[in-house]
Amino acid sequence: MSCFKLSMLRVLCGLAIWLTFAIPNAPALEPRRNVVLIMADDLNCDLGCFGNKQVRSPNIDRLAARGVRFEHAYCQYPVCNPSRVSMLSGRRPQTTRVVDLVTPTRSTLGDVIMLPEYFRKSGYATIKLGKIFHTGAAFEDPRSWDFELTETKEAKNPPEEQIAEHKWGRVIVLDAADEATWDGRLAREATNQLEKAARNAQPFFLAVGFRRPHIPYIAPRRYFDLYPPHTIAPLAEPAAHLQKIPPLALPYVCSGEEKLDAAHRNDVVSAYYAAVSFLDAQIGVVLDALDQRQLWDNTVVLLVSDHGYHLGEHGGLWHKMTLFEAASRVPLIIAAPGKQQGASSPATVELLDLYPTLVDLCGLPPMPGLEGHSIAPLLDHPHSPWDHAAQTVVSRVPGRTAHEALDPNRLGTSIRTTRWRYTQWPDGSRELYDYDQDPHEYQNLIDDPAQANVVAELQKRLAAP
Repeated sequence: MSCFKLSMLRVLCGLAIWLTFAIPNAPALEPRRNVVLIMADDLNCDLGCFGNKQVRSPNIDRLAARGVRFEHAYCQYPVCNPSRVSMLSGRRPQTTRVVDLVTPTRSTLGDVIMLPEYFRKSGYATIKLGKIFHTGAAFEDPRSWDFELTETKEAKNPPEEQIAEHKWGRVIVLDAADEATWDGRLAREATNQLEKAARNAQPFFLAVGFRRPHIPYIAPRRYFDLYPPHTIAPLAEPAAHLQKIPPLALPYVCSGEEKLDAAHRNDVVSAYYAAVSFLDAQIGVVLDALDQRQLWDNTVVLLVSDHGYHLGEHGGLWHKMTLFEAASRVPLIIAAPGKQQGASSPATVELLDLYPTLVDLCGLPPMPGLEGHSIAPLLDHPHSPWDHAAQTVVSRVPGRTAHEALDPNRLGTSIRTTRWRYTQWPDGSRELYDYDQDPHEYQNLIDDPAQANVVAELQKRLAAP
């Protein structure tokens, strides 16, 4: 070895030794944050932490105590497939062109990098359990995952030996332990995956997609016992308010969707709440696993639903497929290391925002082409000014439902701010609601001259790119 090389070697060795002892408290590079995404199916905001005093949701409530609860979070499309495609691609339905339950996930998106795929390309182990994208081979996205447990028919059709009772074709009461059910096994597989992931140095993105409380309402009997139908408060609406609601706003009028008979509403609500509490118990299994493996300090945990859910509002609306608050509003809770705990934010946010938010929280480079905004700043300052509105759309082809191909060019479009919702339909009909004065949407103010400036401003915002 030459004298020059020997001298340089000595210098480098000496520098390494000096750095070791001269900076004893130098911080090590922090490992990347993990992600646990918990998705419910058809879950509205009838939860304890969102103000419903009857629904028992202790585990979702304890997640809310660890993070920030978003009081005004909205989906981009109030049906499973288009909502999930929008959220996971970070693009609006007007861009994805997916507006029904029959259009495959990538039919118009090609090689767009989906949210979990981006994490996979960034060195994460990506794990999918249950329903994250819509179900069916054409709708799944294998390139996004390292490991998949795909939802089976059992999610909606439990084994006959478990069934204790059928009720009016849409309720299935089980005589089974939680862990023997589809959602119960899913939760316990999540604990297994968390244990494996926690032992590895590789960061992970775990997505757990539960089927509940989607119809049929399925749960072990003890959850139904929590909600006797006679304990459900009646829904008293002013009948006259329907006269000012455009026909296209009501699926049971314009597309033949089933109308919820008021005589059966208590049965439906009690069964739905039973499925919610059953879901909550399975979420508790996942949260317990995070506790046991001490993962909270380096894991972002997010709970969300694909859209909301109607329970008889506006003359018998049931399920989703509307631009009213019950169908477009979703529960959203984010618990992230070092962020606010037990807080709520009044900011109007969208499912579209979750892709850039998770990228931001995990320190990954921004992904070009996303149409939402990172809401990570609201996790530090939940009440800070936030000027973004939420947009929700739904295709309307009279006489056709979401189970048929719908036209992405015939959209009802709605914009929601903290106070107002303005909606316009393909036939020219419109709606305006003031939630400060009318939280149940009983007064369509579109013809009120005093609101002309409000309408003009919201039209302008809705038309903005």
